[in-house]
Amino acid sequence: MTVAADRSVRGIARGGGLNLAGAVVGQAAVFGVVLLLARVLDQGQVGRYAQAYATLTLLGLLALSGFRAGVTRFVAVHLADDDPAAVRGTVRLALAVSGGSAAVLGVALALAAPWLAERLHDPALTTGLRLMALTLPASTLCEAALAATRGWRSQKAFTLIGQIYEPVCRLLLTAVLLLAGFGLTGAFWAIVVAGWTAAAFALLAVRRRLAALEGAGRTYEARQLFSFSTVSWVSSLASTGLIWLDVLLLGFFANPDVGVYNVATRLVTVAVFVLAPLNAAFGPYLAHLYHRGEMDEVRRSYAAVTGWIVRLSLPAFAALLAFPGELLRLFGGAFAAGAAVTVILACGQLVNAATGPCGTVLNMSGKVALNMADNVATLVLNVLLNLLLIPAHGIVGAAVAWAVSLAVVNVARVVQVRRLIGALPVSRGMGTGLLAGAVALGAGLAVGTLLPSGVVALVCGLVVIAVAYAGTVLALGLSREDRTVLRAILRPKRGVGL
Repeated sequence: MTVAADRSVRGIARGGGLNLAGAVVGQAAVFGVVLLLARVLDQGQVGRYAQAYATLTLLGLLALSGFRAGVTRFVAVHLADDDPAAVRGTVRLALAVSGGSAAVLGVALALAAPWLAERLHDPALTTGLRLMALTLPASTLCEAALAATRGWRSQKAFTLIGQIYEPVCRLLLTAVLLLAGFGLTGAFWAIVVAGWTAAAFALLAVRRRLAALEGAGRTYEARQLFSFSTVSWVSSLASTGLIWLDVLLLGFFANPDVGVYNVATRLVTVAVFVLAPLNAAFGPYLAHLYHRGEMDEVRRSYAAVTGWIVRLSLPAFAALLAFPGELLRLFGGAFAAGAAVTVILACGQLVNAATGPCGTVLNMSGKVALNMADNVATLVLNVLLNLLLIPAHGIVGAAVAWAVSLAVVNVARVVQVRRLIGALPVSRGMGTGLLAGAVALGAGLAVGTLLPSGVVALVCGLVVIAVAYAGTVLALGLSREDRTVLRAILRPKRGVGL
């Protein structure tokens, strides 16, 4: 590994390590929210919460207008070019456009809430939709501001605010309001308060970054920003639609198991919680390296990040495949009906993890139109499969549609990345992880066979999976790259603020 590649890997590892720590806390908080809702509310109310939150997420991406990827990329590029005026102009333009769009969409959602709730066969959803309309400007500004701070190749604000503060605040407020007897409406208000306070902190963080550039003036290179962001916008809408549209379609078909499906999908996302934080750390470095033409470092970084994603994800996948029913029973006995859904979704997400941050490679290397085409085609495939499978097979059909669509788009992207930069997401780390994952899965299945189903089997199984996986990885040995990453994480740079 060259000195430059070593430096890039260390930088990604520092940011990725911080993001991973935040992602663990954030995913635990989100898991806690779902667990609280499932324990305190009935399945219908859990489904109502999921549909309202899906609406907020989809409209948030609509309001962002693609600036989440655009502002990160162009801040990184302008910093590489030592052009502070362009940095200031990019950030201010992104915040103004996305914030204004969110305000307009929020008003529209508030007015259309009764009509939309009726279309989803649930008039009681109106209150939740209106509270999501109130949250929309805050969540959009928070996303845009945190995306801007990542352009400095720093993950602190993104981690501390987006991954730790907002979900933990939402969890604590949800718990307090549910215990106080405010029910589902209280859970919705928890989203509102957490969203607005997180937005305030995010705007303060980006303001501190811009303050260091005072006196540089502002240059608005709107054409290239809007050109990139418009395509990225469509791409993000399609990508997020793939995640949430099945929930809304289940509601459209008046499926009674929307709550079960939502719990199963949230459980499976725990397995790939490492994907988002590592992507967030990888993206700015990739934009910087690609812009400077350092293609060897781009290829090495891509393979390295994919190996980390696979190795960090596989123990969770082994647990999901070995104990799907036992894990779902943590939310209540009725949710165990989603065991088959959990296994199917886990298979789709396993492909997602094994193909690495291929979408980020396309975006940050400027091939955002190609990534958009991938996402739109996949969303169309997902909708068609959902319309075909949900009426006959319910939540299992929705799971199959989602898993197939996710696998198809990621395999296509791997081929495209191979043609673009001549790299495949294959490394020694991936091989080590896959072998250790197979050993851990076998150990978990053995425990499930020997012990009767229940909490004891689950606890013993999780311990055995962790020990088997860690033991196999250590027996196979750590590479030089692994040791570089560990040193970077254990000896972080000091004195870097938000």
